[in-house]
Amino acid sequence: MGQPQKPIAAEQQILSLGRVLQSLREEDDVDVLIETTISYLKEQFDYKLIWIALYDRLNHILFGKGGITPDRDTSFLRQRVVLSPGDLLEQVVIEQHPLGIADLQTEIRAAEWRKIAEKFHIQGTIILPIRYKDRCLGVLLLGSERWGYLVTGEAKARLMMVLGELGAVLYQNEIDKQQKQTKRTDEPLLELLENLGTLSNLNQRLEAAVQATHKFVSPNRTNVYWFEREGRYFWCRMSNQLVKIDRNFSTQQAAGITVQELSDFYYALTVNQIVLIGDARTSLKSHFTAKLLQRLKVRSLLAAPIIWQKNLLGFLAVESNEPRIWTEADKNFVQGAAGLISLVATTESMESIIKQIQEDAQLTSQVAQGIYSEHNLQETLDSCAKRVLARLIATRFLLLQYDPEQNNYQFIYQNQPYNRRPLTFALNTLKELDEQLLQRSTHAVEIENLDEDLRFFNWRPLLLESGVRSLLISKCTHEHIPATLLVITHETHRCWTTLEKELLWAVSQQIGVIIRQWQLHNRTTQQQKTSQAFEQCLRILTQSQNSKIEVGKKYLERTALEQIASILGCPLAVLLSWSPGENWAEIITGVVDNSLFGLFSDASISIQAEALIQWALATDSYLTLNVDDLPPKTRKWLNTPNKGQILVMALRTNADYEITGVVLLADYQERRWSEQNLSATATLISQLAWWRREKQITQLLESTTEELRQLNWYKHRRLEEIQRITALSLRQIHDLGIPANELTQMRYELLLRQLDHTTASMSGMLKLEQWQLNISWETMPIASLLKRSLERIENFLKHQKLWIGVHGLGQQIEEQSPKNSSLARGVPISSAQSAMAIAGDIVKIELVIHELLVNACNRSQSGGRIDIWCRRLDPSKPSNVKYSSASEATENQTSLELSITYNGAIEPQLLTELHDNRPKDVLAPSNLEQPPGLHLLICQNLIQKLGGELNFYQLPDNRVVSRLLLTLIDHDS
Repeated sequence: MGQPQKPIAAEQQILSLGRVLQSLREEDDVDVLIETTISYLKEQFDYKLIWIALYDRLNHILFGKGGITPDRDTSFLRQRVVLSPGDLLEQVVIEQHPLGIADLQTEIRAAEWRKIAEKFHIQGTIILPIRYKDRCLGVLLLGSERWGYLVTGEAKARLMMVLGELGAVLYQNEIDKQQKQTKRTDEPLLELLENLGTLSNLNQRLEAAVQATHKFVSPNRTNVYWFEREGRYFWCRMSNQLVKIDRNFSTQQAAGITVQELSDFYYALTVNQIVLIGDARTSLKSHFTAKLLQRLKVRSLLAAPIIWQKNLLGFLAVESNEPRIWTEADKNFVQGAAGLISLVATTESMESIIKQIQEDAQLTSQVAQGIYSEHNLQETLDSCAKRVLARLIATRFLLLQYDPEQNNYQFIYQNQPYNRRPLTFALNTLKELDEQLLQRSTHAVEIENLDEDLRFFNWRPLLLESGVRSLLISKCTHEHIPATLLVITHETHRCWTTLEKELLWAVSQQIGVIIRQWQLHNRTTQQQKTSQAFEQCLRILTQSQNSKIEVGKKYLERTALEQIASILGCPLAVLLSWSPGENWAEIITGVVDNSLFGLFSDASISIQAEALIQWALATDSYLTLNVDDLPPKTRKWLNTPNKGQILVMALRTNADYEITGVVLLADYQERRWSEQNLSATATLISQLAWWRREKQITQLLESTTEELRQLNWYKHRRLEEIQRITALSLRQIHDLGIPANELTQMRYELLLRQLDHTTASMSGMLKLEQWQLNISWETMPIASLLKRSLERIENFLKHQKLWIGVHGLGQQIEEQSPKNSSLARGVPISSAQSAMAIAGDIVKIELVIHELLVNACNRSQSGGRIDIWCRRLDPSKPSNVKYSSASEATENQTSLELSITYNGAIEPQLLTELHDNRPKDVLAPSNLEQPPGLHLLICQNLIQKLGGELNFYQLPDNRVVSRLLLTLIDHDS
């Protein structure tokens, strides 16, 4: 076996790399690791400047650990370098990627290294991160006198392997160091728990907790601060320097820390949050951090709350005079010690707590008993308020009720000391966030400092002005808008325990039941009041009908307005009244009980121009509006306060009937009337509309009846006088005897027979139809009836040169001109014509036909044409004629259809009213109130009473038709 050959250069590099990697794996000392790495780099790479630094993540600093320089002076290589934004070293640390520099002497982003590069003539430089698992542990800087920074692939690979192994070892060393430095909190806390169990009183236990905490954390001071709810401040109860401290201790160390000074610190403790203030770190806002450190005269603080049953009792604090980074072990131990203190803090007062719970249960049971007792609401609330104020050490007991009409909260009950005045103001409705807060709450809402708390912000000014500084609010009912609230106030800043808030919640729920009973009683009272108003209004109509004097004085309207105003409690109620067809409204005053209202009752109010009237007419029901909405024209006759509320509603009955007025109700303040009261008011106003309508119809009918009676009396007496004179004249003619001349004698006898017939018919009318119509039954050929009717209008035909034609009576009678209009001379009556006879009250039927012919003549143009059509209607044969109820009454009889047609003008409204079968508004202006419409309506009603039918309509060719349907009697029958 020959001698071993000398290794070549490549093998030598691999062997050196293996040795250095093995050395790095087996070494634990960081300094030795750095020296080993520097020696390898100096041996294997041609760099004049080598520098290795380790990275401190918490302070963002590089600590130099050594290297080589051309002059062998390495003192500056061990300095601390603070990384700044924009530096090359910070870029490598953050990005964790190598960075090459062609000439370090010209690099402006490495100011300190430029001077070193110029001193040692360093140009090409490369900076590499020492990293492990994306965590930067340090940097390596290699500088050469050559320009450029290229490294060959083989050399770069060896360099990265060495740095990777160095990073892994440094990472493991750091983890091991942290584990060795981490304190175990379980054993000291168990020892403290065992020690607390052997001590007898709270001060000894607090002393033990303070000493154990001070020993474990090693701060400058360890204190226990206790919280006083009455004044809302903390005082130092125990300290490692002053073991026993009374709350009245006067040294600055034991002076109280008020919540008002450090509210952010206090609210963090109340939510069981640990407060940490260390080197460049804080869990509070910077403003409160500075104030707290200045108040305690420390540089670092770690405070853990002491909480029992959600009540803050105090806090355990470790304080340091220098900036300090608190470890997780420190935080865990302080928090655990504070938890142990909270467990033993209430053991001494447990008996008093149990006694207090029993007294609270007794208090709630007494409130519940008040619900079923016979005492009134005032006595029950008095007893409850005194007990609650004494238990909570509060100033005021306030019960608020939401008033939907006023849209605010009213004090329905108050209890306060004798030297305090009751509150006289009302509170605005809650904001949406406050409503949601109370709606979601399952306990009393606490406001410790009303000056700073933003909840119930719109109540703050009035409450602060009344001396309220803190309060408890609890809802008594569960409506969407809390209708009833119980408020307990105090004149100083303070807070209440969870037990006290739960007590107030229980009391408020009991009071809610009492309030609901009271509301039911008030609702019943209001319903009785509304019922009485309805009963009073029902008496109005009878009283108004029994007293014509009161009716003349608008007694109905005034009394009804008083009752309507009483339901809503309005101090002003008026009626804007008018009659159908009028353009101006009259003001009828019902109630004016407030001097703030001014009403110009003599004002002329235009119905079309007044906005209130038009708004009411355009609304189906009532309309509510603010006084600010009124136009200036309305304010001239209606003077109301600026914050007033107005309700208007039209006197509307049927949709087809005329509106005759508008009711106006007003109040001097903005209100939200309840739906129940508004519904009752609308019902009474609607009833008033019907009463007014019935009264107006009654007055109209009474007036019409009186006029008709007078007219009937006058005409009847005149007819009696005419009949008397006619009869007297006949007796005188008879007394003179019969003339001798035969022709004269014949005419004389004819005239006597006519006068006798007229006198006989007049006597029958005077005897049988003095105050009512007498329907007789006669028969007459239709041709004779038409002949007599046409003779009576002969003058109309000649005067207007009208053509008249009769159709359907036979061949001889078809047309008559104005020159030959006498049917007596030119119309022979055939047997067929004489067989067509009508049955009924012939006198009245003749008057109706005469009225229809006169109407046709008056509406026809000069030289026009009038046609009379006669047609037999056999019920056994189908016909396209539409019969009304009157014709259906004679369906078993043969009828005669008599139609009169003419070309003339007629009002469409008149045709509509004559044909309309819907109920007509007797108070509205109509074409049927005066002739000729009145005469046509009388004829129509008279024919219906006689068993016939009379219709009016217009054909497509604009001819007007008067269609008369009469009973036809055959000649044989």
